[in-house]
Amino acid sequence: MAKADVKMPDEFLAKLSRLGSQTDTIAKKVLQAGGEVALDKVRSNLSAVVGVGNKSESRSTGELERSLGLSPVMVDKNGNHDIKIGFSEPRTDGSSNAKIANILEYGTSTQQAKPFLKPAKSAVKKQCVDAMKSAFEKEVEGL
Repeated sequence: MAKADVKMPDEFLAKLSRLGSQTDTIAKKVLQAGGEVALDKVRSNLSAVVGVGNKSESRSTGELERSLGLSPVMVDKNGNHDIKIGFSEPRTDGSSNAKIANILEYGTSTQQAKPFLKPAKSAVKKQCVDAMKSAFEKEVEGL
């Protein structure tokens, strides 16, 4: 499955650590804000490539696009918070949405690559950081 990481700036992380008991709650809201910006761009890019440029008529059912979403904010074994953009599984036909997304992103020997995830990552990095900073400042003002 394709993966995209967006790192938070060090200054931002330092502010976050000073918030004490509210850190986890605020981190979730901040990551959700950034994740939603990235999700919108991924969804837009995916819609733009599905069924386009095929040699034969598209067989798209829309299931891949409907399965795209954000994970809940999780904390890893090192205490780092993260949120992921991915596809719910399985498809109604039993195949894997992640497999189909991978084929679209990277292509096969018989299908041209139609990247949608990597361009989205590059395009929204600054917007995600700005959205997270804005959400963070809003939460800090509320304390």
